[in-house]
Amino acid sequence: MTENTTATTTTTDGTATADGTAATGGLRTGRLYGVGLGPGDPSLMTVRAVQVIAEADVVAYHSARHGRSIARSIAAAHLRADHIEEPLVYPVTTGTTDHPGGYQGAMDEFYTESAARLAVHLDAGRTVAVLAEGDPLFYGSYMHMHKRLADRYPTEVIPGVTSVSAAAARLGTPLVEGEEVLTVLPGTLPEEELTARLASADSAVVMKLGRTFPAVRRSIERAGRLADARYVERATMSGERTGALADTDPDSVPYFSVAVLPSRVGRVPSASPDADAPAPAGSGEVVVVGTGPAGPLWLTPETRGALASAEELVGYTTYLDRVPVRPGQRRHGSDNKVESERAEFALDLARRGRRVAVVSGGDPGVFAMATAVLEVASADPYRAIPVRVLPGVTAANAAAARAGAPLGHDYAVLSLSDRLKPWEVIAERLRAAAAADLVLALYNPGSASRNWQVGKARELLLEHRAPDTPVVLGRDVGGAEESVRIVRLAELDPAQVDMRTILIVGSSQTVTARRGADEGGGEEIVWTPRRYPEPSPLSEPASDPASESTSESTSGPASGSASASASESSSAK
Repeated sequence: MTENTTATTTTTDGTATADGTAATGGLRTGRLYGVGLGPGDPSLMTVRAVQVIAEADVVAYHSARHGRSIARSIAAAHLRADHIEEPLVYPVTTGTTDHPGGYQGAMDEFYTESAARLAVHLDAGRTVAVLAEGDPLFYGSYMHMHKRLADRYPTEVIPGVTSVSAAAARLGTPLVEGEEVLTVLPGTLPEEELTARLASADSAVVMKLGRTFPAVRRSIERAGRLADARYVERATMSGERTGALADTDPDSVPYFSVAVLPSRVGRVPSASPDADAPAPAGSGEVVVVGTGPAGPLWLTPETRGALASAEELVGYTTYLDRVPVRPGQRRHGSDNKVESERAEFALDLARRGRRVAVVSGGDPGVFAMATAVLEVASADPYRAIPVRVLPGVTAANAAAARAGAPLGHDYAVLSLSDRLKPWEVIAERLRAAAAADLVLALYNPGSASRNWQVGKARELLLEHRAPDTPVVLGRDVGGAEESVRIVRLAELDPAQVDMRTILIVGSSQTVTARRGADEGGGEEIVWTPRRYPEPSPLSEPASDPASESTSESTSGPASGSASASASESSSAK
């Protein structure tokens, strides 16, 4: 049983004592304390920590096989000659082991044996204080004792100042501010995982460096954060060292060190960029990002990082509203019909040395802003401006996932908008894709001023598809008004389609089924098999479109993608 008070101790059998011991089955047991010592400076120990150590019968601490314990050295001034000391010596730290269970097996056995040693003292009625650097439950070895003993003995955890707080204090740099989120990571994570988490972090601290430092440094650099990353070694302890992480010698880094990516707030200039001011060499860039079909849940870690590090956000207002507001960033919203002007504006900001994120919905390369930015960036005076395009989840992928797997085989992507291309081109491509028996993902199907294309597209597709071909209508997928329905091609109603809708029209092989135990057969799902039937040498071309839903296709396997440029729209994201 774990408690947070010391006035009385209540045991599992209801017996309470006032001296910190517990009566169980007529026997008095001792009390277990997990004592946080802070980051290393003994003067940063709490008053409660000092009090508990002074009153304890047994003081336990972890150490490596050389026998020196950092925890004991921090608390040394408070140890008595009559204290019973229990050194808990790790069987392995950075070396290898011949334990049959490997490293983890050796450590599990060690923790179990250590807990058993402490239990002997607790059963004898002795109070046991387990010392822990920092905070006992923050990457501390004490927690392994806690998990094995706290349910058997009265227990209290004394919190301590963590190395994270100490590092920020020694740097004199705010760690997080306002709505920022602090991410704490062990440097032992796989490099790819560490890179992804750092790329999406506002502020971060990476612990457990030492041998992991080269990989941690690479991860921070790949995440685009090396310039502001700081290094802190042995914060508040003898031998403390701080500095720029980029300048730190990897061979000099001990385990007790951290990498700090401090708060971004207040470091972004707030004044409007001067059009005539020279840009710092290599400082400005444009990153075109896709936010996915809806809000923050759809952002990739890479996109999160780019949005967090940008000084200027440029985009269609609807998509900018999906991005969290960060102090110091400027937002430049505009209408969805000024793509070229928006791209030029963003590149002008970058030419003045600003870090600019152009925000699209969905994937920026699918009927969105990447094309407009690259087109303008390929002409003078913007050729030298760095431009990156970061992918996002498309509306087609999002709607398909909600409905099942209708894009499981070859498919084509088309826009039904005739704003940037004539309807005759759209119709020709629809016929070609339908004749090839491709699943179709149709973007921009209709709007308040344009609703006839859905009906025309349905007529064209029925020349090649059976009337009962499944059609997925995905509207506002991921948003507050999400609706995903499966209808049949002949029943597709243009009145139920708008610019926030994407259509996925199945092929002759697309299947629907109902799953679940609900009355009426459960939910309907749709998928397209990955295997396409081999054409039969005796098969004849089907004259009746209805027969195509059951007969083998005469066109055989087909693959490809048809797409056309269109303005940004809600359905295209």
